[in-house]
Amino acid sequence: MGTRLAGVAVHLPERRLSTAEVEGRLAPFVPPAGLIHRLTGVESRHVMADDEQASDLAAAAARKLLADTGTEPGEVDLLLFASASQDLVEPATAHIVAAKLDLRCPVMDVKNACNSVLNAIEVADALIGAGRYRTVLIASGEAPSRAVRWEVGGLTEFLRAFPGYTLSDAGAAVLLTEGESGVLGCGFTADSTKWDVGTLPGGGSWHPRDPEHSYFAMDGARLKSAFLGLGRDVLDRTLERLGLTWDDFAMIGVHQVSLPYLDVFAQRVGVPTDRLVITLPEHGNVASASLPLQLVTALQLGRCGPGDLVALVGLAGGVSLGIVVVRL
Repeated sequence: MGTRLAGVAVHLPERRLSTAEVEGRLAPFVPPAGLIHRLTGVESRHVMADDEQASDLAAAAARKLLADTGTEPGEVDLLLFASASQDLVEPATAHIVAAKLDLRCPVMDVKNACNSVLNAIEVADALIGAGRYRTVLIASGEAPSRAVRWEVGGLTEFLRAFPGYTLSDAGAAVLLTEGESGVLGCGFTADSTKWDVGTLPGGGSWHPRDPEHSYFAMDGARLKSAFLGLGRDVLDRTLERLGLTWDDFAMIGVHQVSLPYLDVFAQRVGVPTDRLVITLPEHGNVASASLPLQLVTALQLGRCGPGDLVALVGLAGGVSLGIVVVRL
């Protein structure tokens, strides 16, 4: 017995914001028309309603997943809220999601930037394997639109805020149960000396009440260098341990922050580009919901199905790199 992937679902807010509209909102600094699209490939992104929270996005995806899999709330033994976003610093957003889903099980937050869902899968797999729980629901609610800086005074400030203009709101949910092994293996690595490459400090102990620190900021060049510095060893070792190569996978999901970097990363690690599912242009960077979105898209397009192998490769600020291998 192992950990079976019983289902995956996503929730995408209906409101869309085009890249042209994003550029039109920036002031007083106005970037050259089309610059954001040329550098990232993002055409549009999702924006949640003003009265919605990260927990609402997670709960919407979870409701859909529970309905699709015929799972009753009472069957869920553990809820993991896995997201870069959160409703509050305290309590754990998992409690808020559980209340909205009418769950009566233990809960906890698993947080590691855009790798939150991948790390939650690793945690759930370990807990199910240890016999602690039989059915674990992972829910993610990403609300980065709340941290985008629209008033930029010049080029330097624009470049620090630039990654925020690709970000998109979304919810995702993954259901893992005890069963024939679906999660075959995981591998993770990190270089935490690069934690300051991208930050959103507001609400923490460092800058608890300073509005200037409530915006997402990142050094894009340093982030790219940090990711490349992690290398590919953890990916190669994980595949070797499982006796697999990239050619064995029907679908390979890679966290997508920009199309140019996706190409560079795929070439560096040897991922066949015909196994990728590109969601970034239409949906933007949905943070930790990115890999569930790619898997749902691949299933809908018939790119993978029962019995197929899929690899989910995550890159996240902090910085970290990881892979989860699943047989559907």
